[in-house]
Amino acid sequence: MDLRKIKKLIDLLEESNLAEIEIKEGEESVRLARVPQGGVVAAAPAVAQAAPAPAMAMSSPTEASTGGTAKPASALPEGHVLRAPMVGTFYASPAPDKPPFVNIGQAVKAGETLAIIEAMKMFNPIEADVSGTIVAVLGESGQPVEFDQPLFVIG
Repeated sequence: MDLRKIKKLIDLLEESNLAEIEIKEGEESVRLARVPQGGVVAAAPAVAQAAPAPAMAMSSPTEASTGGTAKPASALPEGHVLRAPMVGTFYASPAPDKPPFVNIGQAVKAGETLAIIEAMKMFNPIEADVSGTIVAVLGESGQPVEFDQPLFVIG
């Protein structure tokens, strides 16, 4: 793989919200991952048969995306945790000038829209999978979310 291509990949990783990029061309592959300090580690081109070493030994995607600084599960309020089903941008309301779909203390029914995640120019409604009361809103409107990131706690 050409060194210029690797430099372009590094620039792409720095400009995006991605935590890791892996590209394969034929038998060559390159894996780039962010390190906790915000730098970039570039893996040397490897033959496809060689098993790539994990860039970060984290137990969950959330820990990997935050460099291992994820809050422990005990830091979440008591209740059912609704997690992000995809990577994208979290929106708490249908439009910037509209009120949020739900507020803390509000009763919700299973199937009710709680938020929207924009992914690849598509707006995906995030629906409650259980009925109850909103105990916590963990997503921040307009901010990126990772797969499996806690968004709501329903009690």
